[in-house]
Amino acid sequence: MASMPGPTDAFARPLTDLRVSVTDRCNFRCRYCMPREIFGPDHAFLERDELLSFEEITRLVGLFTTLGVHKVRLTGGEPLLRSDLPTLIAGIAGLDRITDLALTTNGTLLPRHAADLAAAGLDRVTVSLDALDDEIHRAISDTRVPVTAVLAGIEAARAAGLPVKVNTVVKRGVNDDEITAMAAWGRREGITVRFIEYMDVGATNGWRLDDVVPAAEVVERLSTLGPLEPIGDGTPGGDVGDVQTGPGQVAERLRWSDGAGEVGVIASVTRPFCRTCSRARLSSVGELFTCLFATSGTDLRGPLRDGATDDEVVTIARDTWTHRTDRYSEERTAETARDDRVEMSYIGG
Repeated sequence: MASMPGPTDAFARPLTDLRVSVTDRCNFRCRYCMPREIFGPDHAFLERDELLSFEEITRLVGLFTTLGVHKVRLTGGEPLLRSDLPTLIAGIAGLDRITDLALTTNGTLLPRHAADLAAAGLDRVTVSLDALDDEIHRAISDTRVPVTAVLAGIEAARAAGLPVKVNTVVKRGVNDDEITAMAAWGRREGITVRFIEYMDVGATNGWRLDDVVPAAEVVERLSTLGPLEPIGDGTPGGDVGDVQTGPGQVAERLRWSDGAGEVGVIASVTRPFCRTCSRARLSSVGELFTCLFATSGTDLRGPLRDGATDDEVVTIARDTWTHRTDRYSEERTAETARDDRVEMSYIGG
């Protein structure tokens, strides 16, 4: 089908990034994402035939590239629980307009899969790690998996030639004492650590504003390790020339003045970046979500399996985006945090 001009939404935001959830399952039960009392042994996870097939995902991603998408991130749940993931990666990497293909993971399965992921065409990996202290790590992830298993995954990815960044969700009174330890480790290892303000994603994590450690406070603590200076203009995106930065990106990037790499903060709560958000999300059952904090999505799997043409599917996606008015983080209050929203494990972080 012919490429058409990319759509913009009600606030003139283009569509450039697509996050694709490949499973709703995870081998962790992180308190801010999949609390065990909700996602326990009796929780009804999706059946295999409900999930989009790799062929369906690749077809949809290809259609989204005609709307302007050129960056794709595979998420979950834990995406490496989906068997034969390199096959999907190879399919997406082979699409003409894709310039950046990334994966978000908790890292524990990377020793088994990193080499195959890299060979299939994956560009980079983001690993979620909220503490280096083993006791804190196990408490947050609510598993018996030691932090050394995550660190082994990071090393496996690097050994396979995959650039790695680390995301750390900071919650006051839980792991905020780990901020400087995580940053110091990143400096030593040459790994960018990005500190994320604790968000009210979904409706099951018990979010309270008092639990948020503002990005400004995070930077103040980081500064105890050495002087920091902003990259670019200091706003989310930094230097436009880097494929991992530019408009629509969420991290405020800072470099250590002594040249020992960089660090980032993601301030979705205290400094919302809704006005530059160019990201859509595709759930593992083929629902298109236009915001991480959405309450519902637009079904694409149904039309796909009912025989819709490429043009018909693209029209649905285009109309969904052009009518988009999401700016939840700019409108957040203590009251909106009580609203029902789709869970992060369902559409990816």
